[in-house]
Amino acid sequence: MSQPTVIDADGLRAALPMPSAITAIQHALYDGLDPEADPARCVVPVEHGQLLLMPSHSRRYAGVKIATVAPGNPALGLPRIQGNYLLLDAGTLSPLAVLDGVALTSIRTAAVSAAAADLLAVAEPEHLVVFGTGPQAHSHVEALRAIRPTLRHITVVGRDEVRLAAFLTQYDGDADLIVEAGTPGAVARADLVACCTTARTPLFDGSILPAQATVVAVGSHEPDAREVDDETVRRSTVVVEAHGAALREAGDVILAVGSGALDAGSLVGLADLARGTVQADTSRPRLFKSVGMAWEDLVVAGVAYESRQG
Repeated sequence: MSQPTVIDADGLRAALPMPSAITAIQHALYDGLDPEADPARCVVPVEHGQLLLMPSHSRRYAGVKIATVAPGNPALGLPRIQGNYLLLDAGTLSPLAVLDGVALTSIRTAAVSAAAADLLAVAEPEHLVVFGTGPQAHSHVEALRAIRPTLRHITVVGRDEVRLAAFLTQYDGDADLIVEAGTPGAVARADLVACCTTARTPLFDGSILPAQATVVAVGSHEPDAREVDDETVRRSTVVVEAHGAALREAGDVILAVGSGALDAGSLVGLADLARGTVQADTSRPRLFKSVGMAWEDLVVAGVAYESRQG
């Protein structure tokens, strides 16, 4: 039996440009994939963080991501999130590939956000506000520009001045963009807002969010953590990857339901939105809350593997 193909972070990015990842997610949804059928994420608490197991399967592939979350690692100069993805043949369950789990997560999370934003955002947005300065923030800038190339102004809100400055310098050579540091109040002028942080409390005042704005919030999969406040949720059409996953893991949703700001029955599933069975109300803000699901890893890993096979 041949050894599985090893695809490291650089190889994954080469095999799967962001537009291809977005298209793969969109096609999976259009072709009938049911996010509600995905197995639940297994979260195992350990002394210094969490072990995450995320299995999924399709007609062609099966796979599982094993990831770790270690909140104390950045202080040690180590990544907060680490992991690998094992891709299997669905028919024989033979290993096909081992992929870098962090790079896979970074690409697929932003690709899912972009697939949702492509259905929710105004046609020609100009101003994007990004909360966060880590890999997900960069990936979301790339992904949202891929679906909305009219974006010309990016405001970055970050707590760490050193990381914020480093983030901004990476866009110094892009003459098509104005990229600057800002404050949470920038959302009052935003067309798109990307929340890509480890925050456990709301990042901005939802009462100032303009009606044309689309917010994507990806930073948490914990029921007691949130990046957006009740007012943002109350005012918005709220779209989730799957009702079950959101009501298990999405603090932005769970806490708003608990306070009465959101009726759980009003949640819109991403698959229904993609297939046109539900329409978003464009007279109010739109919020896409993502927790990250195993089917997304499987879709992106499969496409990356096929790209490497030629």
